[in-house]
Amino acid sequence: MPTYEYECTVCGFRLSHRQTMTEEPLKHCPECRGELRRLITGGTGFVMKEGAHGSQVGSREGCTLESEGRTCCGRTERCGDPRCRQ
Repeated sequence: MPTYEYECTVCGFRLSHRQTMTEEPLKHCPECRGELRRLITGGTGFVMKEGAHGSQVGSREGCTLESEGRTCCGRTERCGDPRCRQ
């Protein structure tokens, strides 16, 4: 569950709040009841390693670098062909 950063447009109070991605953003400052705005921050992020059927999401199809530390052809960095089978 991501953590969102908010700042009050009236008093400048800042807060972090964990909530689901589908949840409505917070609207009112807990200090002064002013309007909150959600900030865009770098955050710590997250990585989705597997999709619904075990395929790697966000990576080259078939590459084993992330899961095994080496590609299927034995390299420790990505090769030009994501599905090489040497």
